[in-house]
Amino acid sequence: MHLVNAKSLLSAQNGMNVYRGCTHGCIYCDSRSTCYQMRHPFEDIEVKQNAPELLEQALRSKRKRCMIGTGAMCDPYLHLEEELRITRRCLEIIERYGFGVAIQTKSDRILRDLPLLQAIHAKAKCVVQMTLTTFDEALCAILEPHVCTTRRRWEVLKACQRAGIPTVVWFCPVLPYINDTEENVRGILSYCFDAGVQGILSFGMGVTLREGDREYFFAALDRHFPGLKQRYVKRFGNAYECPSDRNEELMALFHRECEAHGVMHDPGQIFHYLHAFPERDTSQQLSMFDL
Repeated sequence: MHLVNAKSLLSAQNGMNVYRGCTHGCIYCDSRSTCYQMRHPFEDIEVKQNAPELLEQALRSKRKRCMIGTGAMCDPYLHLEEELRITRRCLEIIERYGFGVAIQTKSDRILRDLPLLQAIHAKAKCVVQMTLTTFDEALCAILEPHVCTTRRRWEVLKACQRAGIPTVVWFCPVLPYINDTEENVRGILSYCFDAGVQGILSFGMGVTLREGDREYFFAALDRHFPGLKQRYVKRFGNAYECPSDRNEELMALFHRECEAHGVMHDPGQIFHYLHAFPERDTSQQLSMFDL
């Protein structure tokens, strides 16, 4: 890792990433793409050591409270978070100032901060987002080798459910010829429904590949799935979008099951939910003149 002092932290949409790069090793990671202009090796994590100070300055200057998002580009619970605790410090600031948080991760390290997330939710709103891609544990360990497997992430979702913290699952990507099966879709959905998630995000059964990401992905295919890279090249070439041949039937299954279980599955509706800061109902409050 290496430390930097960032000039700013929050995006225009109130998102933040306190780390840049990742050590989870997921073979399909879009954040490796060269378009993001990362000037250091992906596993050499850039740490924004002044992130808590920048966040406090930003929240102190805001006229209205809102949801703060984190985890969209880089997981806030990387291995080094255990020691550095920068995500933790940022959450403490969010709680202190009464803002909400929508936090996305693949790691069970988030359980360390569960009481703090409960405190944020008691004051405002907290939504924990977990990425689930692969029901088969052995396959998951290949695709996402340095982070807890899907079953453990389901246990995190269940812990959030018991703690009263709402959850959303990102069900993506689904890799053509690898985990684009009905068994995988039903397995992931069974975990989601059992954990009482509010919504499940899917943008289609498939994966996106571009320069930087594609080369890493193909090298992983050569290691773990001999011959599959050639199948990808023949089917997709250098296309950015690589949809599963079973996309239509699997998405129909996905939407049908979500609808039957009363779980949000429209991306627009879910994003609105994630960004909506709760307005407290004051209509029932009595003034001194009502007594």
